[in-house]
Amino acid sequence: MRTTSNPAFRNLPTGGGYGNYAGFGQPYQAQQYGGYQGAPPTTGERPITIDDVVTKTATTLALTLVTGFVSAWLVLTGQVAPMALMLPGMLVGLVVSLVIIFKRTPSAPLVLTYAAAEGVFLGGITGVFEAIFPGIAWQAILGTFGVFGAMLVVYKTGAIRVTPRLTKWIIGATVGAAVLMLGNLLLGLFGVNMGLRDGGALAIVFSLVVIGIAAFNFLLDFEAANEMIRSGVPAKWAWWAAFGLMTTLVWLYLEILRLLSYLQRD
Repeated sequence: MRTTSNPAFRNLPTGGGYGNYAGFGQPYQAQQYGGYQGAPPTTGERPITIDDVVTKTATTLALTLVTGFVSAWLVLTGQVAPMALMLPGMLVGLVVSLVIIFKRTPSAPLVLTYAAAEGVFLGGITGVFEAIFPGIAWQAILGTFGVFGAMLVVYKTGAIRVTPRLTKWIIGATVGAAVLMLGNLLLGLFGVNMGLRDGGALAIVFSLVVIGIAAFNFLLDFEAANEMIRSGVPAKWAWWAAFGLMTTLVWLYLEILRLLSYLQRD
């Protein structure tokens, strides 16, 4: 499997050899896809299909939206302080995501717990932004789904092929952006302003770049999910694919929300 910047898609099993199920892209070809040839079936479990990935991802996303909406409403109506939702949601989401990644075994309860926690976290943040910039929440949601849909079309049509060179570029850009954000955070603690998150022109450009990097990460996520389908791993791994896609969606949403707040400032 090609390398991906999304930790959720690393070290996936290579099993099954069923390979007759349609994926995100072109039909499965056992001996031509990156030199991989599926191993003979070793279990009686049903192999994963594109329907499994879509269903599990939709379920996970729906739970995040529901908990997010409730959390945002609680913040906007003043019933709960934002930090009372944001901090627990962030901590639970972080811990559960690490358990999922290091456990390396698909678990529907863990993925759904992660989705609910992220919904609470995002809802708390969204409530704060919505109170300051009315209408920004729907703009961010529509923008996130718009980018996701556009990258899915790009992947399915083959307009941009996920080559090893492109994969390395995306991973390098992702790591670079993460280092810059971490450096900006640490320097900010000592009163040093790099201008990456202050709402100025540089901050707007940086957010646009990060949104572009997050969007291209979807291509790697789609490719990883497609390889799971082509190699015929058990259907339960659809939850793992859903988790991987959700992590990129959360990242993209937060960055779009931030960019919109910059653009709406006086």
